[in-house]
Amino acid sequence: PTGQSTMRRVEDVFDVWFDSGSMPYAQVHYPFENKDVFEQNFPADFIVEYVAQTRGWFYTLMVLSTMLFDRPPFKNAICHGVVLDENRQKLSKRLRNYPDPLGFFDEYGSDVMRWFLISSPVLNGGDLLVPKEGREIASVQREAIAPLLNAYAFFSLYANLEARAPRLVQSADDPLDLYILTKTGELAERVGAALDAYDIPKATRETVSYFDALTNWYIRRSRARFWGAHDDASKNAAFDTLYTVLVQVTRICAPLLPILSEKLYKSLTGERSVHLTDWPSTDDFPADHDLVRSMDLVREACSAALAVRERARLRVRLPLKTLTVVHAESAGLEPFKGLIADEINVREVSLSTDLDAYGAVQLRPDPKIGKRLGKAMREVMGAAKAGAFTLNSDGTASVGGQTLAANEFLLAMVTEEGSAAEPFAGTGAVVVDISVDEDQEREGLARDLIRAVQTARKDAGLEVSDRITLGVEGGPLISAAIGAHGDFIKAEVLALSLTTAAGEGVRAQVQLGGEDVTLTVDKAS
Repeated sequence: PTGQSTMRRVEDVFDVWFDSGSMPYAQVHYPFENKDVFEQNFPADFIVEYVAQTRGWFYTLMVLSTMLFDRPPFKNAICHGVVLDENRQKLSKRLRNYPDPLGFFDEYGSDVMRWFLISSPVLNGGDLLVPKEGREIASVQREAIAPLLNAYAFFSLYANLEARAPRLVQSADDPLDLYILTKTGELAERVGAALDAYDIPKATRETVSYFDALTNWYIRRSRARFWGAHDDASKNAAFDTLYTVLVQVTRICAPLLPILSEKLYKSLTGERSVHLTDWPSTDDFPADHDLVRSMDLVREACSAALAVRERARLRVRLPLKTLTVVHAESAGLEPFKGLIADEINVREVSLSTDLDAYGAVQLRPDPKIGKRLGKAMREVMGAAKAGAFTLNSDGTASVGGQTLAANEFLLAMVTEEGSAAEPFAGTGAVVVDISVDEDQEREGLARDLIRAVQTARKDAGLEVSDRITLGVEGGPLISAAIGAHGDFIKAEVLALSLTTAAGEGVRAQVQLGGEDVTLTVDKAS
């Protein structure tokens, strides 16, 4: 301690990094013992440590293994980043600068914390700020946990109500069923490839994208097939498809969400454990990839049309007159025109390949890229303004001699007055007639009324299959809507009768179309 005493090296210790680099053989006392064990397990399938070990453990492992065996000591390496606190300091047991992980487990569950970490930049070598509060964790709950739970809850509710005993299937006739089965097979293939490549964040991205297709498209578009007046063949196909999808998805998600997948798999199948099953085979699924391409294009077109609605402040339950989908592959969307019309709530859908007939696409570079491009930014802006750009198949754009990444520009569609448009899928656009007349307003009010009655049914504690008697007391606008669309309203809310006066039953007060409306809902005898 004084700096004046004699220091002596312990001769048995050469260097701590030399020791760690010797780990693969030193741990089994090779070559003096366990020669067969070492040779069967060297090199390692993979190792994992954080970025600072590129100059430490990774380096000494590689140097010593190359010197001794002329081969690398591992086949794969996961080099993760650093988890930091709010002051960007590395988390430390000494500093205790991290929240209690058990508190997060108790509040959100360990699968949520697992997904938060494995889907974050930290697994690709980036830094990660550990959340002091639960906002980031809650977003993971919404994107990864809730969709799977909601899909299972929907299935179990209607399967029990309909007393169904679904089975695993490998094909389907209904296009939506065939779509989601094929897409599940693609998920198994893509997640399997990502995990084989030790790219865990990519596996999570593929899964989140799939969940959107499952819950926000397949289940929502197929919802009516699970109850009501649909024939048994259609219902059976829907139940079999969703059952198959849920069973296979729990197998795919088992490495990523082990606890949730185990619970759902056992509930669905009654089998011992999802972790004792094999990875899904491509033979378990249909392979109509052209259908998936077309349906995903439909989803993108619908998303763009809904963006137009939102921009024009036109609620989804208000019907629109026309929607034109303009895309080079629009001919493949012909079988889905009815699906698009129902999703967007538009009365007529037309398809076209002639983008110039409906307007012009403008490319708008993000001003923030000026820092990257420097003086070249002026040429990029000039070329973009002149419309001299090319959209590439990988999502990038070539403009002014530069290549812009997909997140470095926006596309906008300029159209004729009276219509509105939105680009989609790179080289396509949707063009929407946003004008509204009295007939559209009446139908929109009828749909608003249906929504209000469904809420009143739920508040009254009615089962989804219960028939009701319905009374609606409102002003002239509501009366006109009922007069024009009464049969449609009754069919949608399972009403045996509909009167324009308050009746017996549970009352609800709502405001529709600027009018005060009284609803009475009573279970039909």
